[in-house]
Parts: sequence; structure tokens; C-alpha cells
Amino acid sequence: MTIAQPQVQLADRQIAADAELLSAQLAALRGRLFPPSAMKTLRPFTSGEAARLIGVSDGYLRQLSISGEGPVPEVTAGGRRLYTLADVNALRQYLAAQGPAKARHYLKWRQPGEHLQVIAITNFKGGSGKTTTSAHLAQYFALQGYRTLAIDLDPQASLSALFGYQPELDLTGNDTLYGAIRYDGERVPLASIVRKTYFDGLDIVPGNLELQEFEHTTPQHLARRTEDDGGGLFFARVQQAIQSVEENYDVVVIDCPPQLGYLTLSALCAATSVIVTVHPQMLDVASMSQFLFMTSDLLSVVREAGGELNFDFLRYLITRYEPNDGPQTQIAGFLRTQFGERVLTAPMLKSTAISDAGLSKQTLYEVGRENFNRATYDRAYEALNAVNAEIEALLLQSWGRKS
Repeated sequence: MTIAQPQVQLADRQIAADAELLSAQLAALRGRLFPPSAMKTLRPFTSGEAARLIGVSDGYLRQLSISGEGPVPEVTAGGRRLYTLADVNALRQYLAAQGPAKARHYLKWRQPGEHLQVIAITNFKGGSGKTTTSAHLAQYFALQGYRTLAIDLDPQASLSALFGYQPELDLTGNDTLYGAIRYDGERVPLASIVRKTYFDGLDIVPGNLELQEFEHTTPQHLARRTEDDGGGLFFARVQQAIQSVEENYDVVVIDCPPQLGYLTLSALCAATSVIVTVHPQMLDVASMSQFLFMTSDLLSVVREAGGELNFDFLRYLITRYEPNDGPQTQIAGFLRTQFGERVLTAPMLKSTAISDAGLSKQTLYEVGRENFNRATYDRAYEALNAVNAEIEALLLQSWGRKS
């Protein structure tokens, strides 16, 4: 009697089959969530929300609408006025033109002499809330009227997914930052890679596995010790790529990979400021300690090689924080004792509202309050705004402005 032998599935083929199955299901899910074009759109804002974003009263906005000044909002059957983010930005432009003395209040673009602010969000331990922080920060800046560029530097492309891109389907070759920093003749200008998003005033450089090529080709390039390709030293390439488009933006937010490789090191060299996310658990804090040691050692080598490393600010952001968790509160207090004001005052709260929004690949800024328990939504929204407003105040301080 012959005993049937179990069929052995080759590991690479099994993994490939799982990847294809998951990709197809994600594509189908996107088609159901965002029909008919399967692309994300941003909901319109009520007149009250638009007024708060602009910094005027709802009554004043109503008067502008009645008198036919500024963009015309959509009016629902019930008489509610709805504004797109493009409408909000058009109103900012209109109001800035009406009163030059208050122009900066409405139009926050950087002025001559104010440098492009490049904020790198980093940590090399996964689960620290790095991508969630990057997405909400970039969207916050866009909602406040800043011309914003988000760069997904993580080959896993979670930030791109939040913005509606499925990397293996929507991107082909040279669609990531790698296309602008590669060492061969296929390098292209960053401007040709930048994509518009459904947030008016917010562009993105998406990511995918192609970014990992930079980790493989950089050692080969260093071994050849050549700089005749016109791209300069490896750690300056991201900075040079960003400089090529800097006149179009006020702030750049970089979501770094969760490891300290050539991509992260290059992002830190391009950054004018850094936010290090940390989950208040002892293992995460211990991991961050090693991250800081390694970063310091590598950046000192870059400095000796001629790299400029001058941050406007370096801050630690406590993420996924649960105020009622005793050990977390103790660790947060420990971090504040050690680093003082370098720990942002506002923590990023752990919230079911943010998690629930993520189920449909959305952020808290994209979903409406009516979709959640009001108290839960308001608590998360206020905490999120507190974090981002604190970072905005640091940005304005770096420009010499009062927040």
C-alpha cells in the first residue's frame, strides 16, 4: 500500500500567490469604497468648518456668500452651504487681497527669506504611529493653507495607501523618490514624479518597493567612489531633489522607513526639522535609545564628509497614548524628565475613531463627525489638532513669525 505524500508548496510561489490574492482583494475593496472612479475624494466642509479653517465667523462667511463675494458654495436642498477645500483656499486668497494688513493671517505661504521647512518623521521600530502622524500632519498643513508636499520614503508604502494608491497596481517604474535619486541614466526630475492629491494644496511623492533599490545600489556606488553622475554624494541626493521643487511648497513632510538605512539617513540630511515618534512602552523606549545612538554615529560620519546638519527643531512625540494607562503615564513622565521641552506637550492619543477611519483607508480629517460617537470623535480630533498646532508653532518660529 502506497501512502500519499503531502504536496509541498514552494515557499516563494506560496508567498507570491498570497500577495496576488491580497492585492486583488484590496483593489476590489477600493472599488467598493470609492466608486465610480475608485479614486479617493475629500468630503466638502460645512460653512462652520470652513469658517474655522479660514479664521472668520460663520456669519461673515454667510454675508460673503449672500453678496456674491468669493467662490460660490454648493447649497443643499435644506439650505446648507458646503465648501470644498479648493473653495476654502480661494476664499483665503480673496480675503488676503482685500486687506493687505491681514494678508498673512489668511494666506500663510512662506515669504522671501523664509526657508522651506522639511520635517522628517522617523523611528526604526514599527508600530510607533509614524505613518499616521505623517499623514495627519501633512493634511493638517494643507487644511491650514500651506502648500504641502508629502513624501513616502517607506518601501511598504503605507502613507501612499492612505492617500488612495495601491503601489503594485498604480505605480510602475520611476514613480517614487527613487526615480529622482538613482545613480544611473534613468534618473528623472522630481517634478515629474510629484502627484496631486484630493486635498487641494497637498501633493504626494508615492512609495513602493522600488525605493529599496536605493539601499542596494548605494553601497555599489560608494565602492566605485564616483561622483561623475551629477547627483552628488548619496546623503545629499534627497536634499537636492527636494530643492528642485522647493519654490512650489512651504512645507515637506517625509515619512521615513522603519529602519536606519541609506534612505532614512538621506532624509535626515535633507530635513530642517525632525519628529521622533515613540510609543510609551519600556521596550519601545529602549529601542529608541539604540536608534538615537546609531543615528548620532552615522550623522557624525556624514558631517565629517561635508554634510550640513542643522535642525530648526528636534522633538519627541508620544504616540498611541492612553491617559488612563498607569505604566504609559509613568514612561511619558520619564521621557519629559529626560528631554524636557523636546517632548511635545500634546501626545497623540490612541483612539478608536482614528482606527475606525483607517479601516476605509481614511484619516480623521477626512471622515465626518456624524460617522462616530461624537465624544470619541471630538476627543481624538482635539488631541490631533493640539499635536499638529504645536508643530505648526515651531515651524512659524523657525520663520521668525509669531504663532
